[in-house]
Amino acid sequence: MKRRIVLTGLGVVTSLGRPVETLWSRLLAGDSGVGPITLFDVSGYRVQFAGQVPWDGLAEGVAGIKELRRIDRFTQFAIAAAADAVRDSGIEFQKEDPYRCGVVVGSGIGGLAEFEAQHERLIKKGIDKVSPFTIPKLIVNAASGNVSAIHGIKGPNFAVATACASAANSLGEALRAIRCGDADVMVAGGSEAALTPMGLAGFQNMRALSFRSDAPQQASRPFDKNRDGFVLAEGAGVVVLEELEHARQRGAKIYGELMGYGSSGDAGHITQPDEEGRGAARAMSMALDDAAIPPDSIDYINAHGTSTPLGDKAETLAIKKVFGEHSGSLVVSSIKSHLGHTLGASGGIELVACAMALQHNVIPPTINLETPDPECDLDYAPNQPRELQVEVAMSNSFGFGGHNASLILGRLS
Repeated sequence: MKRRIVLTGLGVVTSLGRPVETLWSRLLAGDSGVGPITLFDVSGYRVQFAGQVPWDGLAEGVAGIKELRRIDRFTQFAIAAAADAVRDSGIEFQKEDPYRCGVVVGSGIGGLAEFEAQHERLIKKGIDKVSPFTIPKLIVNAASGNVSAIHGIKGPNFAVATACASAANSLGEALRAIRCGDADVMVAGGSEAALTPMGLAGFQNMRALSFRSDAPQQASRPFDKNRDGFVLAEGAGVVVLEELEHARQRGAKIYGELMGYGSSGDAGHITQPDEEGRGAARAMSMALDDAAIPPDSIDYINAHGTSTPLGDKAETLAIKKVFGEHSGSLVVSSIKSHLGHTLGASGGIELVACAMALQHNVIPPTINLETPDPECDLDYAPNQPRELQVEVAMSNSFGFGGHNASLILGRLS
């Protein structure tokens, strides 16, 4: 019999704020976290807006000021989100066997800000002026390593880097770690802070971003006929996963059961999705098989839904391929319409949104969906939250490189 795994703690850092309750209330209100970029001078850029985190030392109190200077922004986000998730769960790691607890926090890019800053120092000031903290700050596993050190967690500890599927794959691998008996508790999710001069230039120049500068809060518009690209964003989403009996023995609040996980590769274009959504469909089907439930058990899908012309169409086709006639009964929405695309953090934030949907029986809307695309013809909960009895939800994440991951979260029975 498989070990059952449940969510007991939730934490986020987003462009709509922190903690989870703030994010959730603003999603239901239809708010957008997209606005002008103030982190650096964007006067020479065609894209001057993003889902920027209103960062004001949110990690303080978790790590000292000296330590914060030694960690990149993406790691600070992860520390803050993990601290909220641990606090929410009520778990006291000093009372746990540290070797039975683990951490897996992914990131698509890692410490890009540190990379850029130290490269500039190298060029302008010379070799000896490059910080000795450069490598520990920029490596992708810095978030996972720092979270484990702060909480004294000594079990499985690693990072996953699968672009925009990083957090979802991290959560899936954490699920497997508990299921196979390597751990009883895992802190898992993703973090990203790629809103930097080079990051923005790179995404802008590959024409992946929306250029809707006249109305930035309406720029992220998944499944809308007039979508023209995603909105770059930053943030983190981290949860506490536990083996069911472990959670029950300590009287933990349980948000839901992480029932299934599937992952696949498109083996095609390095940035564009499979046009027929075959890889995405495979990941969803694998998650259903892993959860041992039929497709018509799913009530809600939190879509990858990035607002790109090809991606939204491919995901729609994939959903239809997997769910058949039931796809017409599903409610689908994308909270990237509110936040922008947080890249490697998105799967963590979106699993939190699924957990809240189960708790409150409300679906967060897809905002800015004004002109339906005939090729995206599912029920995307446009512009208004939807009351719905949610028993089982699916969360999709698909990344550059053809990485696909799907997770299934159900109400504990």
